[in-house]
Amino acid sequence: MTPTPAARLLDALHRFNAAHPWDHNARYHPWLLRQLPRRFGTALDVGCGSGDLVRLLARRAREVHGVDADAEILDRARQSTPAPASAAVTYTVADASRALPDGPYDVITCVAVLHHLPLAETLTRLRDRLAPGGRLVVVGCARASGVLDHALGLSAVTLNPVVGWVKNRGRPAPRPVSMTARTREPRETRAEISRTARRILPGARLRRRLFWRYTLVWRAPAP
Repeated sequence: MTPTPAARLLDALHRFNAAHPWDHNARYHPWLLRQLPRRFGTALDVGCGSGDLVRLLARRAREVHGVDADAEILDRARQSTPAPASAAVTYTVADASRALPDGPYDVITCVAVLHHLPLAETLTRLRDRLAPGGRLVVVGCARASGVLDHALGLSAVTLNPVVGWVKNRGRPAPRPVSMTARTREPRETRAEISRTARRILPGARLRRRLFWRYTLVWRAPAP
């Protein structure tokens, strides 16, 4: 069967994006850091992958704990963490759907990981590990639902190859290590995530974002 013009276009886009990859999650790291204090004591990065965000947090924190269920990518993270920062950084293999380090933590971050985990249980676990006044910052993925989600998705489809071309200076490039982590399609819609988050994290701020992402920021009550 001859592919339709739309199918040929999607295939061409896929091949172009594969040749000019860029990390959608890393795009939100500067925004994420702006949600945090200039200096803080302890931080936990859940689903830290190759450790890119852990190393950024280590510039501000006394100590940072990165956890991920993938032992192989954690080995890459350790290899990429320079000696001066490594004294303040630890990496641990852990399944966040079952257990997390006890804490408490002044900062907890979770980037493109929450949709891999049971939503309510994980948000409760993260909440319980925050120190009083601590901050939880999530960059997540949600299942598209509704006109606005689909419009943002269409915009992202259009912009994605442009950003990839610019970031790679028009040349083919290998995938960043951070993009070798396991992926899965999100189950919950943004509306479902919002309802669950506001029940467990009263006052949480959720926003739709470009490139198939949403953000959530919550501050634990101070004593």
